[in-house]
Amino acid sequence: MSIQEVAIANNQKKRLLSVVKDEAVLFQDENGELVVNVAHYKAFKKELVVLKTMKKGVDITPIETIVGAGVLNFDAEYFVFS
Repeated sequence: MSIQEVAIANNQKKRLLSVVKDEAVLFQDENGELVVNVAHYKAFKKELVVLKTMKKGVDITPIETIVGAGVLNFDAEYFVFS
């Protein structure tokens, strides 16, 4: 299992929790770290494209916008934000 750990600010954690409600994609563990299943996140992003196309004006921010472009390695199985 490959894990990419990324340090983020508390306000970024709050934004992530408010943006991604699907626990198959993102959940908070008992230590307060946010864990993202990369495979489920990729599927989630594809659904976002469809949703934005169907409903103009829908503002759903992907994780990359919050943590920064180029930070995430999609070869990992999980992202852990602490």
